Amino acid sequence: MKHTYVIDGARFSTLESFFDEISRVMVPNHEWGRNLDAFNDILRGGFGTPEEGFDLRWVNSATSREKLGYPETVRQLRMRLERCHPSNQKDVANELKQAELGAGPTVFDWLVDIVWEHCADGTESQNGVQLLLE
Repeated sequence: MKHTYVIDGARFSTLESFFDEISRVMVPNHEWGRNLDAFNDILRGGFGTPEEGFDLRWVNSATSREKLGYPETVRQLRMRLERCHPSNQKDVANELKQAELGAGPTVFDWLVDIVWEHCADGTESQNGVQLLLE
């Protein structure tokens, strides 16, 4: 039987506090990069998570969809724009402009898309992750 991790969308309202929840639930006592790439690595298994895959239950996901919506996306993209390589500034600025207009993917979408890549129809489906949005 696969291991199940349960993250609670009522426990976080920013990308940083999402990373806190991942630390608490999925990789306690492990140091990790606390960024989207490092979260992707956790989903591959073997970094405090089972290599044979696992279920990720995201309770209160509707709350997360709201709290990790456009205002949080704008905040994240502004921070990204400040520190990204000059060759990426135009693309990040365009993403920011879209988010300010309430268009394009949100932080919630970024996270779900990362997880889906490790699920049955994703490019990294061999990782055996199943996402359950509740």
